Amino acid sequence: MSLRYRPGRPSVPPLPEEEPFNIIPVHNLLADHPSLRFPEVRAAAAALRAVGDLRKPPYAQWHPSMDLLDWLALFFGFQRDNVRNQREHLVLHLANAQMRLSPPPDNIDSLDAGVLRKFRRKLLKNYTHWCSYIGKKSNIWISDGSRSSTDQRRELLYVGLYLLIWGETANLRFMPECICYIFHNMAMELNKILEDYIDEHTGQPVVPAISGENAFLNWVVKPIYETIRAEVDRSKNGTAPHGAWRNYDDLNEYFWGKRCFQKLKWPIEVGSNFFVNSGSNKRVGKTGFVEQRSFWNLFRSFDRLWVMLVLFLQAAIIVAWEEEYPWQAWTSRYVQVKVLTVFITWSGMRFLQSLLDIGTQCGRVSRETLGLGVRMVLKTLVAAAWMVIFGVLYGRIWAQRNQDRRWSSEVNKRMLTFLEVAFVFVIPELLALVLFILPWIRNFVEGTDWKIFYVFSWWFQSRNFVGRGLREGLVDNIKYTLFWVLVLATKFVFSYFLQIKPMIRPTKLMLDLKNVKYEWHEFFSGSNRFAVGLLWLPVLLIYLMDIQIWYSIYSSFVGAAVGLFQHLGEIRNIQQLRLRFQFFASAIQFNLLPEEQLLRPGGTLKNKFKDAIHRLKLRYGLGRPFKKLELNHVEANKFALIWNEVVLAFREEDIISDRELELLELPHNSWNVRVICWPSFLLCNELLPALSEAKELVDAPDKWLWYKICKNEYRRCAVIETYDSVRHLMLEIIKVNTEEHSIFTVLFQEIDHSIQVGKFTRTFKMTALSQIHTKVIKLVELLAKPKKDVNQLVNALQALYEIVIRDFFEENKSIGQLKEEGLAPQNPDAMAGLLFENAIQLPDPSNENFYRQLRRLHTILTSRDSMHNIPANLEARRRIAFFSNSLFMNMPHAPQVEKMMAFSVLTPYYNEEVLYSKEQLRTENEDGISILYYLQTIYDDEWKNFMERLRREGMAKDDEIWTTRLRDLRLWASYRGQTLARTVRGMMYYYRALKLQAFLDSVSDMDIWKGERELGSMRRDGSFEGYNSERSSSSRSLSRASSSVGFLFKGHEYGTALMKYTYVVACQIYGAQKAKKDPHAEEILYLMKQNEALRVAYVDEVLTGRDERDYYSVLVKYDQQLQMEVEIYRVKLPGPLKLGEGKPENQNHALIFTRGDAVQTIDMNQDNYFEEALKMRNLLEEYRHYYGIRKPTILGVREHIFTGSVSSLAWFMSAQETSFVTLGQRVLANPLKVRMHYGHPDVFDRFWFLSRGGISKASRVINISEDIFAGFNCTLRGGNVTHHEYIQVGKGRDVGLNQISMFEAKVASGNGEQVLSRDVYRLGHRLDFFRMLSFFYTTVGFFFNTMMVILTVYAFLWGRLYLALSGVEGFPLANSNNNAALGAILNQQFIIQLGLFTALPMIVENSLEHGFLQAIWDFLTMQLQLSSVFYTFSMGTRTHFFGRTILHGGAKYRATGQGFVVQHKSFAENYRLYARSHFIKAIELGLILAVYASHSPVAKDTFVYIAMTISSWFLVISWIMAPFVFNPSGFDWLKTVYDFDDFMNWIWYCGGVFAKAEESWESWWNEEQDHLRTTGLWGKLLEIILDLRFFFFQYGIVYQLGIAADSTSVAVYLLSWIYVLVAFGIYLLISYARDKYGAKEHIYYRLVQFLVIILAILVIIALLEFTAFKFVGLFTSLLAFIPTGWGLLLIAQVFRPFLQSTRLWNSVVSVARLYEIMFGVIVMAPVAFLAWMPGFQSMQTRILFNEAFSRGLRIFQIVTGKKSKGDL
Repeated sequence: MSLRYRPGRPSVPPLPEEEPFNIIPVHNLLADHPSLRFPEVRAAAAALRAVGDLRKPPYAQWHPSMDLLDWLALFFGFQRDNVRNQREHLVLHLANAQMRLSPPPDNIDSLDAGVLRKFRRKLLKNYTHWCSYIGKKSNIWISDGSRSSTDQRRELLYVGLYLLIWGETANLRFMPECICYIFHNMAMELNKILEDYIDEHTGQPVVPAISGENAFLNWVVKPIYETIRAEVDRSKNGTAPHGAWRNYDDLNEYFWGKRCFQKLKWPIEVGSNFFVNSGSNKRVGKTGFVEQRSFWNLFRSFDRLWVMLVLFLQAAIIVAWEEEYPWQAWTSRYVQVKVLTVFITWSGMRFLQSLLDIGTQCGRVSRETLGLGVRMVLKTLVAAAWMVIFGVLYGRIWAQRNQDRRWSSEVNKRMLTFLEVAFVFVIPELLALVLFILPWIRNFVEGTDWKIFYVFSWWFQSRNFVGRGLREGLVDNIKYTLFWVLVLATKFVFSYFLQIKPMIRPTKLMLDLKNVKYEWHEFFSGSNRFAVGLLWLPVLLIYLMDIQIWYSIYSSFVGAAVGLFQHLGEIRNIQQLRLRFQFFASAIQFNLLPEEQLLRPGGTLKNKFKDAIHRLKLRYGLGRPFKKLELNHVEANKFALIWNEVVLAFREEDIISDRELELLELPHNSWNVRVICWPSFLLCNELLPALSEAKELVDAPDKWLWYKICKNEYRRCAVIETYDSVRHLMLEIIKVNTEEHSIFTVLFQEIDHSIQVGKFTRTFKMTALSQIHTKVIKLVELLAKPKKDVNQLVNALQALYEIVIRDFFEENKSIGQLKEEGLAPQNPDAMAGLLFENAIQLPDPSNENFYRQLRRLHTILTSRDSMHNIPANLEARRRIAFFSNSLFMNMPHAPQVEKMMAFSVLTPYYNEEVLYSKEQLRTENEDGISILYYLQTIYDDEWKNFMERLRREGMAKDDEIWTTRLRDLRLWASYRGQTLARTVRGMMYYYRALKLQAFLDSVSDMDIWKGERELGSMRRDGSFEGYNSERSSSSRSLSRASSSVGFLFKGHEYGTALMKYTYVVACQIYGAQKAKKDPHAEEILYLMKQNEALRVAYVDEVLTGRDERDYYSVLVKYDQQLQMEVEIYRVKLPGPLKLGEGKPENQNHALIFTRGDAVQTIDMNQDNYFEEALKMRNLLEEYRHYYGIRKPTILGVREHIFTGSVSSLAWFMSAQETSFVTLGQRVLANPLKVRMHYGHPDVFDRFWFLSRGGISKASRVINISEDIFAGFNCTLRGGNVTHHEYIQVGKGRDVGLNQISMFEAKVASGNGEQVLSRDVYRLGHRLDFFRMLSFFYTTVGFFFNTMMVILTVYAFLWGRLYLALSGVEGFPLANSNNNAALGAILNQQFIIQLGLFTALPMIVENSLEHGFLQAIWDFLTMQLQLSSVFYTFSMGTRTHFFGRTILHGGAKYRATGQGFVVQHKSFAENYRLYARSHFIKAIELGLILAVYASHSPVAKDTFVYIAMTISSWFLVISWIMAPFVFNPSGFDWLKTVYDFDDFMNWIWYCGGVFAKAEESWESWWNEEQDHLRTTGLWGKLLEIILDLRFFFFQYGIVYQLGIAADSTSVAVYLLSWIYVLVAFGIYLLISYARDKYGAKEHIYYRLVQFLVIILAILVIIALLEFTAFKFVGLFTSLLAFIPTGWGLLLIAQVFRPFLQSTRLWNSVVSVARLYEIMFGVIVMAPVAFLAWMPGFQSMQTRILFNEAFSRGLRIFQIVTGKKSKGDL
């Protein structure tokens, strides 16, 4: 994990009197620190020290050691630690920037002016734009022409001032233009000081308006901070409407106008109306935008989309009405005139838009912003005028037509007039089209702040600082335009022919139906329009959403095409890697190692062409690059170092075994082998085929045999390596200067000579090779034994010698000849059996290198299989395959580490797991399963590898893992969960990779040779135990320093890596955890101790008075000298950190401690891999390349979901997520150009975001999905987001259904809030039409359309129910409406429901990366594991939370658990989670289907009924059953019984006021109504309107009852309410009797019950006797009245504020409880039935854990808790 200080590298002497530093000791440039060896660091520090002749601050003591930042601090009152932090920040950045200069500057010891100027421009670019926008002159007084030293000092002062302001503004960092305002005024004061202005009031030199200790914090930051805080208090914890309080964006946008200068002034006037928070008229209201809860926001933000859809629909219906082909219908003048009505509709939609603008945005209008109000009113009037004009002109056409009775020339004239007016109406659209085709004109007009352009655009859109100049380049324009033209063309053709046209005939028939006999009271008689409307409703809903389907289909194929061109998935498995491994070294050399020549110009066309050719050669193995490797030892050695380090990282992670490590690594060539020593697994089974070829081609000449062998590169290498190794082995084990030694020397010379002259096959018998092979194997095996028997070795050598002398030579030689040639001992006594007896010298048992090579030789000699299953671990194979494939993809060249961009990683952490404790690992759940046992089962092979490693490291007994090796055990388990330890380990791979790369950048061939030899001599392993005692002491511990390369480092690598990389974990409450002695704090300290580059930032609360607290941002690190945690910086905050959403606030406070040009945001559930970390410097080079017309500001990185193997649910989730983070984002970035920022691991351009509001937004509730707003903000401010797939980061996802549902709820609620946000509104209006479409369908539109699918089911079923109960359906003619259109609708809805949105992209991405057959197999397996049930269920979750958030709010951050899910969830818990979102809705739909089945004439035909309702039944079953199907032990009979008891206890438990929702039904019921308390009037009205649908059952069914006697009078319905009143009266009577008599006079209570029952029986008998009442009617009427009661209950909940104080409320609660029991029983019934049936439990386990089953794991024991005895 860490870098331990070791002898042999420069160590820093402890400086107790020195202040602690973060990365560079800038305060002490003489310290012995590796980073100070860079002249650039000293140059930057010296530039800061150049205070020169500046006027000294008047009221403070000046020390000669102070620099420009101290000077600024003394004048302006910045904090000391803020200055220290920014000093290091600035020095580090300038030094890094200067290192990157190519060619290097002439004077390396002074700061380059160009570097500083470039940095100043980048950092202050937003400020200069802002000045231009509001028409103020910039206060940066530097002319771009001059380059004097005072200019350099001035630039440093401006940059320093900005960074000091930024570093201390705390929460104000979310308000970039507020910071611009502060900087603008302070820069003016700075200029006055620099220019020696005299204060006109005092006659003294000017001093800043505010100065003194902490003056900036107290007088500038605090007033604005307190305003934010007061506004947050107004929001009532986010429950108040958004329009009632100003969020971060409102306060920031106040600074977008000149009024901030007029009102706020400088120094800031605290009396200004900006700071007024009470409800007086003086208070500044919302600025820029008012967020209102309404679905109309979707229309307001994306009005162009809805206009397109509505106008096409209208025109299509008009054309289709003729029932001809559209091209025939168009020729009719009648149709042409009718189509003109689209203009009336269009103008009507504009009018609606303007009304909505007034309705939602009137809150922005005040005395200061009257122009806004005037424009809104004018737009409404103009839109109304257009409607009237079009209406009148259209009326005149028809008036003329009716007068002339034909299409006369006069009518044509009037049509022309209409068209001329219409042309005027669409001029703005035509202008937009022209600007779309010429995007640079649009960008110029929007980007320049000329008044004339502002006047022109005033009418169309309000002037905003953001959202200007968003157009892309022409090439990108063409790409995404083609994509959308294709999608829209398909959609409209499909809609016309399969949705609209087939509906026309049934519509006409239904409208023409006369005398329909309705079976109920008809309020609007004489027309069937309502029925027609219901028929059309599902068609319209699907028509409005099905672009989503076409988008899904086309984007999948476009994504696959883009992926193919990027060469994704070319190496999918180890077999394909074997084929390419020989080019692999060259690929590593080409991509991961920097080029030799220093002054290589990057972007010339010639070089690009060369690169492309080189990549082609690599990809297809042209030019045999591996041949060059044999000649170039440096390249081969560097490749070996990198590859071995990757494999070693695998071993440290326990995903490969020691044996696999030896098979995979590239060994050091210590036996003088003439070819590359490829990893053993490549040479397996190559020698035996070569021998058999030699046997077959007995008579062939050398050349032919060698040609056959050389066809396979690995075979050639295996043959040569075996020969060289055997030669080396023989000469090594036989003593030098003995006769035997010289015999073998001569023999090998003979063989070498015969090969040279090409006579090997003639000199030797090929048939003897197999005998020699057998004997050599015997010899090697004897040598490998731990206890060697010398006699056996002698015998083996003698036998080998015999065969060689007797059988190997083509011509038999006599003893004399042999002696003569030196192939036999000269002394005849030696032939008497004493040969080799005294000549053997056994190698030292501790010579690990010798035995490693011996084992390798044995593997090559003996292996008969091709070892395709090496490594055995699936994760290791996936990682090797991805890494090797990525090296053949296009990526920028790697610079040297010194010349790369510096970067940081930032992880927000609150209170999640850091390391699993001993108790957590051992504690068993109710089924007897502990976390450790679960992990051992799921990661079976990794556990074995772990134990093997511990044994190799000296563990004697297995139970030591609970004592001496407990830390190793905890780490092993934590690295398999979603813990901070795993994330830190992953991110520290960057540091390890950079050290390795820094070493390789500067290393020479000699260094490697020397180092390798030293390593060879160090590999002495005392615990040599037989054949498999592998691995050297160099990897004894898991400590990162123990990587073998670490021994070769020269010392400078550490300094270089620290300058380029730092990792900050924002542990918000670490201070509080330390104070409480929380184990989490100890574990975080342990991580810091183990990782040199890790820093922890936290917020410290310090009590100053009784109730007063001070808050500080603190950064700490672990000092390896002092062996303790030291505090580096402590910056005071204006108040508590958390005003908005917690996570972005936490990120924001730690952002000031990050360093470098880029910052990668990593979440707590992520992981990284060493081999991917090697590619980071390539990725950062992307910032230099243009993508379209802009360079990137966010680099999107691909993710791998590592939680897929846990259960089938986790697999569905990870498959869905994988297709989104790969294929989905690939398409968004290219060609659609609308990729935003979806969660992490994206890499941000740090200085770009630092000056534009940070890496997320933090306003309460509206920014609950804080991540994506960084993407919105980036796009609106002219950034560019790209996506790169040659590098990946691991990510964990939720694995249990409840966790997944909470996650989906969080995302859906977040999208609901986005719909209301200003960012979405601005993007919807400012992006061009096609990018707007892409944006809509990939963000909020996806959720809206999911909701539309569910609404379609509702609309279809309610419509059917209406037709069935009203009797229209039974009418003979009406049956033809079961037509093609409805079929198309049902099919589309069913396909979506089955998960097409997710399935198709998944299949396409899978087939791209793993092959088509594998993808199809995976898809079928998923279907068998009921993935469709899961996807249908999650659609319900999304719909519920998205809709509810838009209507009522109530979005909240839901902490999704990141644990392991093997625990059974109780029925009560599932009921609480899903009752409102799924169960009750499913019961409602089930009820409709049941009533429809019993009352519809169509449903009498079973087949028709099934065909029509199967998708709806599937939805109902999925929504009810999914939580139990995906619940471990969901169908266990005993657990089901316990669950039901538990559920009933929960329902009846009253509890007090403080009872939690988990304990008492009443508390839960109250919580479920929270959204109704916070919603507005419209929300309540809509809720009531929606609840009225439950009364329809009663209305429809009472007319069907026998007692109605076929009457259709309205009185029947009104009289049926008596039943409801009587039922409620009886309930009240019994509950009154129970309360009064139940306890003491129980007999009276029983009497009342008895009388009620008798009365009910008498009434039923009377009804049966005297009316047409049937007994079945009793049950039918239940279907009518139970929904009515539920509807009344829901309405009562809306009126709760009025009812709660009355006595009625208790009755409402009691009735609600009875309903919940009924729902619970309905949901429980099918579960109980399946649990009771035999076999379902094991089938369910199989479905849930199939992945583990197929790997032969003992999952059954996990689920059933039947552990085997021997398990830990």
